[in-house]
Amino acid sequence: MAVSKTRLGKLWAVALGGIPLTVWLLAPATVTEAASSTEPDRAPRAVAPWEHPDGAGGRHYSTLNEITASTVGGLEVVWTYRTGDVSAQEDGRAGTSFASTPIAVDGRLFVSTPYSRVIALDGETGEEIWTFDPEIDRSDRVHTMVTNRGISTWVDTEAGPGATCRRRIFLASFDARLFALDAADGRPCPDFGVDGRIDLARGIARAEGVQRGHYKQTAPPAVIGDRVVVGSSIFDGRAVEAPSGAVRAFDARSGEQLWRWEPLIGVDGEGEGGEPIVAGAANTWATITPDPEYDLVFVPTGSASPDSWGGARPGDNRYANSLVALDTEDGRVVWHFQAVHHDLWDYDLPTPPTLLEIERDGESVPAVALATKMGFLFFFHRLTGEALFPIEERPVPGSRIEGEHASPTQPFPVKPAPLHPMGLEPDDAWGLTPVDRQACRRRIEEMDTEMYAPPSRRGTVSYPGPLGGMEWGGLGYDPERRLMIVNTNRVATVTRLVPAAAVGEGDMRAGGKRSVALQAPAPWSAVREPFFSPLSLPCTPPPWGMIHAVDVASGEVVWEGPLGTVRDLTGGVPTPRAWGSPNLGGPLVTGGLAIIAATMDRRIRAFELGTGGVVWEAELPASAQSTPMTYRPRPGGRQFLVVNAGGHVGIRSTLGDYVVAFALPETPLVADAGGGSEVGSRAGDGPEAGPGIEAGRTFEAGQGSGSGDER
Repeated sequence: MAVSKTRLGKLWAVALGGIPLTVWLLAPATVTEAASSTEPDRAPRAVAPWEHPDGAGGRHYSTLNEITASTVGGLEVVWTYRTGDVSAQEDGRAGTSFASTPIAVDGRLFVSTPYSRVIALDGETGEEIWTFDPEIDRSDRVHTMVTNRGISTWVDTEAGPGATCRRRIFLASFDARLFALDAADGRPCPDFGVDGRIDLARGIARAEGVQRGHYKQTAPPAVIGDRVVVGSSIFDGRAVEAPSGAVRAFDARSGEQLWRWEPLIGVDGEGEGGEPIVAGAANTWATITPDPEYDLVFVPTGSASPDSWGGARPGDNRYANSLVALDTEDGRVVWHFQAVHHDLWDYDLPTPPTLLEIERDGESVPAVALATKMGFLFFFHRLTGEALFPIEERPVPGSRIEGEHASPTQPFPVKPAPLHPMGLEPDDAWGLTPVDRQACRRRIEEMDTEMYAPPSRRGTVSYPGPLGGMEWGGLGYDPERRLMIVNTNRVATVTRLVPAAAVGEGDMRAGGKRSVALQAPAPWSAVREPFFSPLSLPCTPPPWGMIHAVDVASGEVVWEGPLGTVRDLTGGVPTPRAWGSPNLGGPLVTGGLAIIAATMDRRIRAFELGTGGVVWEAELPASAQSTPMTYRPRPGGRQFLVVNAGGHVGIRSTLGDYVVAFALPETPLVADAGGGSEVGSRAGDGPEAGPGIEAGRTFEAGQGSGSGDER
């Protein structure tokens, strides 16, 4: 149906470690020819900001077109900034994940660090202008890992030019405080909350007074109109009665709370008198996507607590693991879709919902796309929640655990087809040697390996695992080509339920490959570890990381292939490109390219959207478990490409503290039609190579807290 792009008012209510390799394979060298040359933009060039870490509508898309398949080979590093915020859990400090994407406004670049510091840089030169430090507790006693995925900005249109705090930077710090900072100098805005800050744990059930590491913030605040909307990140594997996963809206000027939505109050007949049910969480740790066109915010929720045992939360837990459309004005639910009923697998919804338009019967339909850890893509009408491709409820395995009532069915999209294999069979076992493969096969035969098989005492293989499928990096969308770019993981996790009496407090910090969720006072604790072979390689077949392009009109996959390599995990021992790499971070779409880092091999790559061919590749000083962004800081200036390269302590990638800015030379390149400049380009240069093996760099899925919230 055709929908007017005016405010539709109340229509909604009506519509309601090191890997020991003894042998390796050499992949054949492939050369990908660039698409036809696109001339650099020679028209007068205006400033192009990047106002949200995920781009407008969660699309990670820019209309800038200087960096194309024809010119990308000429990219060069023009400046690098080091934040100083990096830790591998040494000296009693929490480990770091530099997962944020900067924003760019008013000629400045604003960066948030793992320790929730905010840094303002000159967008052209990278020169530091100011820094703000919320002084969170950096102790390993409080947090095993710290991260921040970005900040937001807002302009007070009622304030005159040059007024204090006219442009504000909103920071949700890791220790659950919301700050409003003056973009001009980084000082807290005195009229916001108390001295420029709000304690977000205050007023949250079971959050006040608990250790700060159990209730925190990792996502950028969502700004819509004059409202700032925040969710929370909750340590949801520790206890049944976790903190509430409330979503709240605050006035952008004063900090006054305007509304509050509780996901677990009175659902499925549970709870009395509007009181919360026994379980907690169902929180929104992923990025909330604002839709100013229709005055909605799209909220992706996680699982109710605890992750792997649902005896205290019978029923579907209706708003957990759901895409929820909330009215911006009052926070009421306009519609929702539950992607996982009664979650037992830590299948939180991790990605920012993506806004787009889809053609139906010659009409443009406002749509929202949802990517999940299960490798599913769902598309819905933004206003009504109507599915734009068929979805089927299919039978899934039941539970063998007394007191557990797993859902008998789960929703599966018919289109697009799943981007991840659904479960494992013994013949799927993989190993570097026949002995290795046979060991993996025996483990598959001994455990439950069907899709949605509930956790059990014998052990259950989650494949997709809690790392995805898709993760928090989100999607890239090109509205001209109607292509959705998606990166996925293919690494399995084993979950085993053990009697709670056999697990102690010390097991929570055991380290290594294993993670333990106490789930107190549940009768069962959950032990989680990666599904690895005796050689510390995945038992699942490669590729372990993929990139896909999906046509949103037809729901068909246009192209797909391996993403990245594991060469840095093997210390440079050559490995086949076909193996791919586990990845965290998302794609940037600009100039007919999908530009992505995310992999564990310290590389950033550009894929040509038409063919999926790699047309550029550059080495970074550290792994980039983040999403790139692009902007133009001044009229007539160059297009910049920026990525935060700092790794992720939880997956043992190369750590760092680098903000790396690329740009074309001052005089725009005009490349040959056949493949672009050779400067900085390594597309098709054959098998990966590098220095010798470095100890302690094994990818360990599931490492850390046992909560999907700390990725």
